[in-house]
Amino acid sequence: MHMTVEQIAYEALALPSEARALLADRLVESLDPADDGYIRQLWMREAKRRVEEVRRGEVQTVPAEAAFAEVRRAIAR
Repeated sequence: MHMTVEQIAYEALALPSEARALLADRLVESLDPADDGYIRQLWMREAKRRVEEVRRGEVQTVPAEAAFAEVRRAIAR
């Protein structure tokens, strides 16, 4: 039996958050490595943009422990 992308997405979204995160990670790992250079380039551009926002004072940084605590609270819900 072949499932459609919509059916797979529906089933995947019904999984617990940890299982969805694992599935997302495995799907990303399965992408074509030839695209990796392009994706890396996009992330470098994004990282530079974010650094500039911090330097201009447009955004405030968050200590790592505070960020991790927030993520832990969100996952626990």
